[in-house]
Amino acid sequence: MFKLDDATRHYLHHRSEVGEFFLSSDSVIPTFSTYRRVADIINQSPPEEQEAFKRLSYTVGGMMVFSGNRIGGKSTINGARGFHHKIKDRFDLTVECIRRHYRNEHSPLNDTLDLYRDFFVLFGNFQGYVRYFLLEDLVTDDCSAVKFFTPFEDFATSPLPASIDAYLFYRQRAVDFIEARNRRIFQSC
Repeated sequence: MFKLDDATRHYLHHRSEVGEFFLSSDSVIPTFSTYRRVADIINQSPPEEQEAFKRLSYTVGGMMVFSGNRIGGKSTINGARGFHHKIKDRFDLTVECIRRHYRNEHSPLNDTLDLYRDFFVLFGNFQGYVRYFLLEDLVTDDCSAVKFFTPFEDFATSPLPASIDAYLFYRQRAVDFIEARNRRIFQSC
């Protein structure tokens, strides 16, 4: 059992025979509304649709916990995924990095994920991680691949949408994932 408390200065805390872990939560589905490069593109869609997407991204299906303690003064997982130019806070790309981490394959977040190896060991393997956090709607049935929100070219292209069509495609895939995960979380309760 991964029992959490909020008795420390960190948001969530776990201590047991398996170790001590400090976790923080955050919305993991960026709407990109704060990115100047994408603002003109996003503003081509109706404001009420933008607001609906923002609201949905802050529901439980759009939230995630990550190890929140800084190790060796380096970025946390959440910080690294937000600031890395090949990820730009995208959860589908983050999950691909985590999938590769479990397979000992390189990814843009490799160094950061290695810092938190003990956390990932808790789930055994990628399939265990996916099941624990109810991420089944973001991966194939056998957990061998991530279902990306945009066409994926091995981190070679910008994670930011470059046109209104690309943004709308991204947004619809993100909405589908959040709604499916919300249902999955509700059913698990």
